Amino acid sequence: MATAPSPPPSFSPRRKWAIGLNVTLLITLVLAVVVMVNYLSRDYFARFHWSTRNKIELSPLTLKFLDSLTNRVKVTLYYNRDEPFYNSVSALLNEYRLVNPRISIESIDYLRDASAAQRIKSQYKLSLPTATNLVIFECEGRPMVVDGNALTRYVLEPMTNEQEREFRRKPVEFRGEQMFTAALLAVSSAKPLRAYFLEGHGEHSIDSDDKDYGYLNFAAITRQNNIEPRPLSLVGTNAIPPDCHLLVIAGAYREVPVPELEKIEQYLDQGGRLLLLFNFLSVNRETGLEKIVARWGVAVGENIIKDPSTVSGADVLVTAFSKHALVNPLLGLTLEMVEPRSLGTLATSSSPSANAPLVEQVAFSSAKSYATNDPSHLRQFPLIVAVEKGALKGAIAERGATRIIVAGDSLFLANHLFGAGANRDFAGYALNWLLDRTQLLNGLGPRPITEWRLITTPAQLNNLRWIVLGAMPAGTLLVGGLVWLRRRK
Repeated sequence: MATAPSPPPSFSPRRKWAIGLNVTLLITLVLAVVVMVNYLSRDYFARFHWSTRNKIELSPLTLKFLDSLTNRVKVTLYYNRDEPFYNSVSALLNEYRLVNPRISIESIDYLRDASAAQRIKSQYKLSLPTATNLVIFECEGRPMVVDGNALTRYVLEPMTNEQEREFRRKPVEFRGEQMFTAALLAVSSAKPLRAYFLEGHGEHSIDSDDKDYGYLNFAAITRQNNIEPRPLSLVGTNAIPPDCHLLVIAGAYREVPVPELEKIEQYLDQGGRLLLLFNFLSVNRETGLEKIVARWGVAVGENIIKDPSTVSGADVLVTAFSKHALVNPLLGLTLEMVEPRSLGTLATSSSPSANAPLVEQVAFSSAKSYATNDPSHLRQFPLIVAVEKGALKGAIAERGATRIIVAGDSLFLANHLFGAGANRDFAGYALNWLLDRTQLLNGLGPRPITEWRLITTPAQLNNLRWIVLGAMPAGTLLVGGLVWLRRRK
């Protein structure tokens, strides 16, 4: 019986070599394209954010600042990695590093790496037991510590509970970019600015931790913005120092002597920057500061504003703002003041000249407010006024144009209310507008945080558990079994 001839080969040797060569060339071509793309991406790096609710996308102003940053900055993330916002903080810092490779990041979990945590505590003198969840920026030996617990703003939200009333802390805003860009600006600047706080007339003290009248928290925000706060006395021959970039007069309720008023006027005439805050303690007391701001077009009312629609009646909630660089980042937020004095505008002369100061009312009470000297008349009252005038003759070059912020209340920036509403944010924006640091104003406001919650009854939760743990795996097994049976046929 003759054997069947063997079938001819599917591919001839020549065709095998041709196919092998073609595959080799294709692989080489793909590798070449990959290498070329990676080589080009080194110099032409670009990333895109597709999510509309992204907390880590940097604003154009931050990107512009990072492009101009030439110093090397080390960032230490001294954090508990189990914290809810650790990933957001880490991802945001990584965005800074990707934009500017001069920024290096070291992450240390102080709960899991005790030796590294001890090294950081010793290096930056973190002796307080509350020194946890910190972001430490350092440039050329200048460190700055950002409290990670202050990066997120919370509100108390009532919980559904039939037995007793419960509340939970609900996150509503993330301030990461705002505070990180300010810290980078602070540590990369060789010489910090200085703010002098006038004392001797009942003003708030920057060294006081008194809950109702201390300004310790305000001083901390001043330092975070790379502004060194210092007390100032103008008694006798003391003058406003030449290195005064900002003068703060907060809550004076005793008369300021004429020689001291003259020094303040001279400072403003030389392009000075002034943050002046009145309060209800000075309503019936002439301090002399009212005449100074009147010269710049601001009228201080001899009254107290109340809003009966608030909980206590003494609090005045400010939600109405004009379009001004100082308060644009506050649109949609609320300031919480305590019995403020009303403010207004005055014509500086019968025929104002082109170089007259620009006076703008920027924050207002609600339409349900009234003044104590006219309780029947409900209307909005201006409570914060911003003044700006171009560079004056004889002004000091480092100061430039004169800028003044006048507020009808000073207690809203005291320790107790500093964290209420957007009071803390206003303090930072006021400092940076007065010093003309626009990179810390527009576009660097808090990012809203959106939460999705699924509320179920115990019975619904039990049904959901059985569906996930029982029905879904059983369904998968059933489909797989049917496929197996069909293939056997």
